[in-house]
Amino acid sequence: MSQMLALVILVGILFIGDWVAVRTKAWVPSIFVCAVLFLFGYWTFFPKDIVAVSGVPPVVATMMMYLLITNMGTLLSTQELKRQWKTIIIALSGILGIIAILFGIGTFLFGYETIVVAIPPLVGGVVSALIMSEGAKEAGLISLSVFAIVIYVMQGFAGYPITSIMLKKEGKRLLEQYRSQKLTTASTEIAATAENTESGLTLFKNMPAKYNTDFFKFFRLALVAYLAYLVSTLLAPIVTVSPFVLCLLFGVIAKSIGFLEKQVLQRANGFGFALMALMLFIFDGLKQATPAMMLEIIYPLVGCIVLGVIGMYLFSLVAGKLLKTSKEMAFAVSLTALYGFPADYIITDEVIKSLTEDEKEREMLTSHMLPPMLVGGFITVTIVSVILAGIFVGFL
Repeated sequence: MSQMLALVILVGILFIGDWVAVRTKAWVPSIFVCAVLFLFGYWTFFPKDIVAVSGVPPVVATMMMYLLITNMGTLLSTQELKRQWKTIIIALSGILGIIAILFGIGTFLFGYETIVVAIPPLVGGVVSALIMSEGAKEAGLISLSVFAIVIYVMQGFAGYPITSIMLKKEGKRLLEQYRSQKLTTASTEIAATAENTESGLTLFKNMPAKYNTDFFKFFRLALVAYLAYLVSTLLAPIVTVSPFVLCLLFGVIAKSIGFLEKQVLQRANGFGFALMALMLFIFDGLKQATPAMMLEIIYPLVGCIVLGVIGMYLFSLVAGKLLKTSKEMAFAVSLTALYGFPADYIITDEVIKSLTEDEKEREMLTSHMLPPMLVGGFITVTIVSVILAGIFVGFL
């Protein structure tokens, strides 16, 4: 198979996944559709090295991981995090619930190594799934390497409809209070959805904008990622810290001191390509998934997701009661761990539009529901899952 034919086929699969997600309003996640198509391809006519043939060998995917995670760090807004402190506690309680239930019950049902591999992808996204998949592969646990990818693919399929149900109940409750004049439109700023028009490059404020080229943006992003890798290497004799965790931390620091812009990879017009390369590498892990292996992991797959959701519900329910937050909103915030951004935004927006046609009512619902959903997704998927993956991969 030629390189360009392989590339056309693989990008075509990614497009089909997006198309289905758009048509079904995210009820059928694109990642699920793509995974099914990749499995079908590997079980029929795909060569095992189709991703590498297309131009995305492992070394390229690793580079994209460094850039993407560092870029994720630039999204952190400390002001919004301060306003949403209850959301942060609830999100963390949901993750604690997953860990407690899976270690407390899941270990006896599925084994210690399976639970260690399952938890980070279950509370996170692409990055944590990839870290655990690679860690399991290096430990010689091939079936668990595939398991890490499959559980990431399938968890959103469970999370989307449950979240939609919870948000609809919360939205109806808020509308009832608003219409009876017991609730006024909140003045909360939806900072997470507002586009940041300022570059934030305080270290380069005297530099003419024409010199801030795409290559300069890439250079600064790569430099920050390299510093994270360097620190991880220097710490290795003392303590093992994943360079990807440090990339996230260094991205936050670089943004706060004005060395990097917010969403610098998007500004350099490289985010889409980087994400495409990383997604192809993620699905490359499915080439090991034979039909027999899929049958082997289906039991722990379903079991881990069910137990994880139960753990999230129980712990978020307690946290919500203590913080005087509705159980529906608390559970919805915890469920963001199963998908993160942009699914948290898409689901919330779709629910709001389905509940009312009145613009003022939509504004009220948006101001109450969207900020906690976005912050919850950022805390669980962007921060905690990467940290957990960096820690848990050392347990294998």
